[in-house]
Amino acid sequence: MGMRKAILSSFVLLALLLAACGSGESEPPAQTEPTANVTTEGVTTTAEATTVELAPVVVATNTYIPLVEAEPTATATLPATSEPTPTATPLSPIAAVALEPLLAGGLTHPTFITHAFDERLFVLEQIGRIRIIAGGQLLPTPFLDITDRVGSVGSEQGLLGLAFHPNYATPDAPGAGTFYVNYTDYGGDSHISRFSVRADDPNRADPASEIIYLTQEQPYPNHNGGSLAFGPDGYLYAGLGDGGSANDPLGAGQRLDTWLGKLLRLDVTSVDGEYGVPDDNPFVGQEGAQGEIWAYGLRNPWRFSFDRATGDVFIADVGQNQWEEVNFQPAGSGGGENYGWNIMEATHCFQTQTCDQTGLVLPIFEYTHSQGCSVTGGYVYRGEAFPEMMGNYFVTDYCTGIIWRLFPQADGWLTDIVLDSDIVISTFGEGADSEIYLADYVHGAIYRLRPG
Repeated sequence: MGMRKAILSSFVLLALLLAACGSGESEPPAQTEPTANVTTEGVTTTAEATTVELAPVVVATNTYIPLVEAEPTATATLPATSEPTPTATPLSPIAAVALEPLLAGGLTHPTFITHAFDERLFVLEQIGRIRIIAGGQLLPTPFLDITDRVGSVGSEQGLLGLAFHPNYATPDAPGAGTFYVNYTDYGGDSHISRFSVRADDPNRADPASEIIYLTQEQPYPNHNGGSLAFGPDGYLYAGLGDGGSANDPLGAGQRLDTWLGKLLRLDVTSVDGEYGVPDDNPFVGQEGAQGEIWAYGLRNPWRFSFDRATGDVFIADVGQNQWEEVNFQPAGSGGGENYGWNIMEATHCFQTQTCDQTGLVLPIFEYTHSQGCSVTGGYVYRGEAFPEMMGNYFVTDYCTGIIWRLFPQADGWLTDIVLDSDIVISTFGEGADSEIYLADYVHGAIYRLRPG
């Protein structure tokens, strides 16, 4: 991987978990890339962590910035089965946004936050642990510890994704008490596995209950994707990167014979202990195509999420040399979208000699590396703290800590900056109450978005 542009402050250089890599056609020596510096030795946790006495960070603007339009040659199209862009919401004043400290520290490189349909927050640690925050405190015993099988030597490796089955909290229902994780092993390969909670303790899972559903060999130690999420249809969606290095040397983004560079859709409920391929996946039965593929043309979809109210999908795809992007799939889509990599980087031609944009779905939002280095996708807001921003999608940059909101208008998607933080945000999270949380990768802290 190559060095990022010199926009990073010194503390960001501690880790570049999500950074896009490469510059131009060649790569500098690998040792020039900042690494996560993750180790299982000397890790300390906080058994009695409490909310901290810190003033929240509040920096907000009221300036509405139209989305950068695509190049004149770019034509953004959706498959015929897709629904149109969602109904526009009225332009409204922006609320002051603050970061409320929920947990001061005690986490080791948090990579994801989610819930199990109650007030608890479950936080992934890159080294291979799932921790629980309950009542504002970090429980001393991990919910799951699989550090014995999770490899995190590379800055983009480790325990990366978590999704609780929709029936997790429903006794005797299919999938009850089960959850899925996405991690890289000590050989660097990706696994999507199922685990089960212990019958005698809701705060402990059984490490021995692992069933590996899917394994993807990784040719390089970066661009592993990571996100897992159950859709409104009950299927498990998984985001995988293009296999790494730089410039997509395998051409994986545009190939249908590999899972790399894809969003997958899996049926993990119909047959116990293995997954099935939904019959209505877009490439089922197509010669040479992997039936698990739901969408393609992705570089490194570190974080994607469903709008819990509409079912729309937002995919934040980490860019290469110049551009970061957010892609959109409406709830009515039948899948099969091609988001353009490696023909395009955001709305800009990446392969200038073969820049045929026919049928490509271009992003709804992009920003240059003068504003950051690596997009971290978030969630559409459906909570109660910000009624004026209901239906807005929050997204940030890993290196600069800028948080934007996206919202549809009659003339397209608009964005504005709601917070200019100084936090290295590795992930957003959504609580059972629909409020939005975020993690500080460097300091192991958790924050909640709240009115300023």
